Amino acid sequence: MNCAQFSQNTIQFIKLGMTSDEEDIPDLVAAESKVPVTIITGFLGAGKTTLLNYVLTEQHGKRIAVIMNEFGEGDSIEKSMSVGSDGERYEEWLELRNGCLCCSVKDNGVQAIENLMTKKGKFDYILLETTGLADPGPIASIFWLDEDLCSDLYLDGIITMIDAKYSWKYLAEKKEDGSINECTRQIAMADVLIVNKTDLISSDDLHELNNTIRSINMSAKVIETSHAKTDLGDILDLNAYGDLSPARLADTFHGRGFSSSDKHIIDKSVTSLTLEVRGLANQGLLDSFLQNVLWERSLQNSHGDTITLYRLKGVICTGDSQPRCVVQAVQELYDFHPTTPWLPGETRTNILVFIGKNLDRDVLEREFKKCITDIS
Repeated sequence: MNCAQFSQNTIQFIKLGMTSDEEDIPDLVAAESKVPVTIITGFLGAGKTTLLNYVLTEQHGKRIAVIMNEFGEGDSIEKSMSVGSDGERYEEWLELRNGCLCCSVKDNGVQAIENLMTKKGKFDYILLETTGLADPGPIASIFWLDEDLCSDLYLDGIITMIDAKYSWKYLAEKKEDGSINECTRQIAMADVLIVNKTDLISSDDLHELNNTIRSINMSAKVIETSHAKTDLGDILDLNAYGDLSPARLADTFHGRGFSSSDKHIIDKSVTSLTLEVRGLANQGLLDSFLQNVLWERSLQNSHGDTITLYRLKGVICTGDSQPRCVVQAVQELYDFHPTTPWLPGETRTNILVFIGKNLDRDVLEREFKKCITDIS
């Protein structure tokens, strides 16, 4: 189902049983705080539309803008476009009786969505749906902005929907150019993975699928569901790219199956591994390390294959009196963010979680340790 079809079906669904009075939508009050953007991705038929229909129709008390974005598909949707004087480009929008907004934006720029909010008021959240073949990495980069740019938006997290019944076919797809297929990329980039249609497969198959997902991305929270019924609390307020609380740090780096003794796997598929090294990190040396991996791609595994990172998360200690620092990377972009202080007597442990292609524990650990002083 394309975005235009979704918008039309949603309009028909919402208007059933509504009176003219019920169609009047109260004005939305603009908020002063920044608005979180959650990217919803997933391969074709995974259940994105079902999830968003739930958001658009339930009485959850939240003002949510659900935006379906074509991201470069040009004029594939034959609908009249509305182009405003400020250059924003978006299709028909529909305000719903639960205070949400449904629209289809054709421009993937931040300015287009900010212009939309200027016209319709700010929202509690924005859910941005990508097409089934979209790589969420470049899209996430658009909204992962420096605070100094003063954008009204910030990236809250990436949600990937997975079709439990047919995902095996998509994961096994071989690209002619040898690149990673879209389904695997979407799993690798996710902060939350929603395994949908679990009612259509056996418990053994579900267990095997979860193991496969974990081998690609150990850092994401995994939710199992059928018919895309998901608690909004599991997909909103992730703050996956922001200031993490001590509880969230523990959950991110220790509560989801991470282990420094994970198997040493070297092949051309996407995998993930975790490194833990005690000591103090030199941020300048860590900058060089990340630039070599992310930008120069100068590191190779023992087979001579280039190590390619799609996602990196970590927490580092830059000094005994300095707060712990969260490091994040999405493809070529990375950032350091100071967060909670270290507790008295707490062991200064640096943790990096790598998600990528051709990962080699020995090589990455050797280079990472070059950034650390007082290794114990």
